[in-house]
Amino acid sequence: MTPMINPPPPTPIEPITDILHGVEVTDRYRWLEDPGSARTRAWLREQIAYARTYLGTISGRERIRRRVEELLAVDAVSAPFKVGKRYFFTKRTRYQEQPVITMREGLAGIDVPLIDPAARGEGSATAIGVLRPSWDGTLLAYSVRHSGEDTLAVEIFDVNRRTILPDHLPDGFCSGLVFAPDGRGFYYSHNPIGSKCPHAQAVRWHTFGTGPEEDLETFFLGQDPRLRLVLLPSPDGTKMYLYKLLTGDLKTTDIYVQDLTKDESPQLVVSGIEGHFKPVFLEDQLIALTDWKSPKGRIVAIDLDRPEPENWREVVPESQACMDSFSISARRVFVGYSENAVTRIEIFDILGRPQGKVPCPPYGTAHPLQGDPNSDELFYSFTSFSQPPSVYCYDVKSGHQELWTQSEVPFDASSVDVRQVRYPSKDGTKIPMFLVSKNGRRGSGPLPTFLTGYGGFGVSLTPKFTAYVTFLIEKGFLVAIANLRGGSEFGEEWHIAAKRHNRQTAFDDFLSAAEWLLAQGHAAPGRLAIGGGSNAGLLVGVALTQRPDLFRAVICLGPLLDMLRYHKFDQAHVSAEEYGSSENEEDFRCLQRYSPYHQVSDGVPYPAVMLISGDADTRCNPMHARKMAARLQDASSSGYPIVLDYKPTWGHMPVQPLTNRIEALTDRLAFLCHELEVNV
Repeated sequence: MTPMINPPPPTPIEPITDILHGVEVTDRYRWLEDPGSARTRAWLREQIAYARTYLGTISGRERIRRRVEELLAVDAVSAPFKVGKRYFFTKRTRYQEQPVITMREGLAGIDVPLIDPAARGEGSATAIGVLRPSWDGTLLAYSVRHSGEDTLAVEIFDVNRRTILPDHLPDGFCSGLVFAPDGRGFYYSHNPIGSKCPHAQAVRWHTFGTGPEEDLETFFLGQDPRLRLVLLPSPDGTKMYLYKLLTGDLKTTDIYVQDLTKDESPQLVVSGIEGHFKPVFLEDQLIALTDWKSPKGRIVAIDLDRPEPENWREVVPESQACMDSFSISARRVFVGYSENAVTRIEIFDILGRPQGKVPCPPYGTAHPLQGDPNSDELFYSFTSFSQPPSVYCYDVKSGHQELWTQSEVPFDASSVDVRQVRYPSKDGTKIPMFLVSKNGRRGSGPLPTFLTGYGGFGVSLTPKFTAYVTFLIEKGFLVAIANLRGGSEFGEEWHIAAKRHNRQTAFDDFLSAAEWLLAQGHAAPGRLAIGGGSNAGLLVGVALTQRPDLFRAVICLGPLLDMLRYHKFDQAHVSAEEYGSSENEEDFRCLQRYSPYHQVSDGVPYPAVMLISGDADTRCNPMHARKMAARLQDASSSGYPIVLDYKPTWGHMPVQPLTNRIEALTDRLAFLCHELEVNV
């Protein structure tokens, strides 16, 4: 195809040189880090206009938009929070911009809208979500987010009176809210924006009807930025556990339990447990999933009167499959396993004796959801490459299950062909990868190919339905999803293999996937694209700078790209355990070797790149995308477009209104099809 003719808007180069651990590091576009300066805003207006000119003139864009609208503008219902006979969930009708918090009395009851974000009059960028009902279902705490920001406000809804209470928490970072069993108020852990002590980890008490200045601090952990405090209630509302996580070189967990019916302080019951630890209450026990001394996970029971590790009772032992999640209903333990990146749910009694499996559909991703020891119902979610996200209600006593909700997406599920392969990485390790295409296309020669992965934070990529993948395979693409090291598809060891100083391992896995696809004839040179967001935005940023010759197009969404300064912005310092920090000399040496922004070289023929970000991204600061766009536009010699798709109201959280989602997905798909010369 003909490369883009018009050059991008020029960006002034104003180099600033830092000395880091004796090494000179020059930053040409430091001035673009300031989001509020008149210069940055003027530069952004030029970049947005440049991107819109390119995207708006792509042939077939309107046909793409119509199909995207068909795939996204469908009824959508979330999994429910069940309290007694009340079910709380969100529901969005076909053309509604944002979901509405809804209640159903009884499993077969009528859906009753409770809270509609549109009624706030704040525009379609405001989204709400269920946080926590009270133990008796008479009160509901819900979140209010604007433009996909990480921060949220908390409001309280009186369910019986159908009214919003004046008691609320302002915009900030909330890590838990628990209603008192007598209904007088609630405990919470929340750091408002602009707090004088932004890293303080404390529990406060609020009495309904009083002002926030009267709230009392009931428990204080400290102000260490590595600390995280989470509050969760027991099913009957009489107890609360405080989940203290200390991150750093060694992640440890402490658990405190507080009896809310007595005037007592929280009692430490679990101390300094390494790794992951996810507990739930069962009467006077904690049932927990942990990878302490069991890299692939096990379930243990902890007697609150004898909580020492030597007294723990193993309920479900470690096995070859990885434990991802668990839930308890009707005194049954439902364990979500993943093996070879495919999941299943197995059932055990409280003594650990096998009771069979939940009859999930095959070859997808199933997770047990919120459970209730006093209920016979278990809700679980399921999705696959050919099945839209669905929620099932499983009756524990009868073994019968019903579909709670499934989006009716107009597409032919039987047309999807899925194959799982293994390919060798640079060090010889066999890496699993899903190949998804339209039936009858694979084997007919190289296809236009889109490759993605994640490779970080122990996140596993298992089969799921997306409008993005569905559209691509309908248009003849091969979609490849690589299960890179850095995830946890094979337990914590798989994660550690590409963590921090081993980060290059995940990048090697990804580049090896691209090389394998080309060598096996699945993809062809000039018709291979890659994409990813957040940590996967870093992944594709590294891939395009280390091997630009492999790829024709790159989508880089909400990324981290300046790895020497990422920790200085917003809350990104919390990722130092995963990546390291340039303030540490050993970390700096590793980060410098792969930091995408610093590895761009002048005169290299880079592929076409679409960078996506916005002002509301407080997870991966938009300075990364701004600086990378300027650097690539100046450096690339290919003539292919480097565009910055930037929106002031775009944030990291997936709560964009329907119209914005349709337009954004249309732009990404138009970019891919245009650059890979796929007719639409």
